[in-house]
Amino acid sequence: MASRGYAVSGIGAEIPLGAGVIGVAAQARTPIRIQYLTGQYSYNLAVRDSLQQNNPALALETEIPFAGLAEPHSQLAVPLVRHGELAGVLYADSDQDLRFTHEDEDALGALADYLALAIAQWTESSEHPAQHTGAAQTRAPARGKASVIRHYAANDSIFIDEAYLIKGVAGAICWKLLQDYTTQQRREFSNRELRLDPSIGLPEIGDNLEARLILLQKRLVERCDFLRLVRTGRGRFQLQVDRPVSLERA
Repeated sequence: MASRGYAVSGIGAEIPLGAGVIGVAAQARTPIRIQYLTGQYSYNLAVRDSLQQNNPALALETEIPFAGLAEPHSQLAVPLVRHGELAGVLYADSDQDLRFTHEDEDALGALADYLALAIAQWTESSEHPAQHTGAAQTRAPARGKASVIRHYAANDSIFIDEAYLIKGVAGAICWKLLQDYTTQQRREFSNRELRLDPSIGLPEIGDNLEARLILLQKRLVERCDFLRLVRTGRGRFQLQVDRPVSLERA
């Protein structure tokens, strides 16, 4: 999840399918509009606590707080769907009852269509193989104190200097990029090669690779001042590293 307008950004927060207004809108792929105060926030906490009890490997320090209002009186969630594929959910809430109208739902639906299209533009066709432009040789070498980047294989969590960054498929992508950078001095990558790499663990159907790359890009901007993902063309991007790094497996 990423957000705007809240006290915390919530970038990287995870919401299970079917959990709360956002999860139900994603699962059913239909807009949901609620006009009065509900127990969604408490429900989300209960879902999270249940997941942790059933899977102790989900450490508390890897949680990212949900950015929504603690007690929303009005909620509107619209799924982002492109060619039948779910790309995400656009969500708004308010501390006022009856805040969102049918017109608001239609407007948010139009915006959701544009967002789904923007995410889809990260997709490259299979005709474009990976290309290496040589930018890695022209960029200045990383300088400064080395940072330790640790990978936990149990859930693909990534920690930078003991601070949690991201986990899951986005974490696996980050680790793959960093491994290629440190072992091969690679900086240029393509969406296509990530899709073909079995080590990342993308699902065979509806992998949402582009959305995961956007998520990783935003988390790096928010949590790390020396790593960046920069788009260099259709389906291609560059990993920028401005500090020496040391990789460790946990």
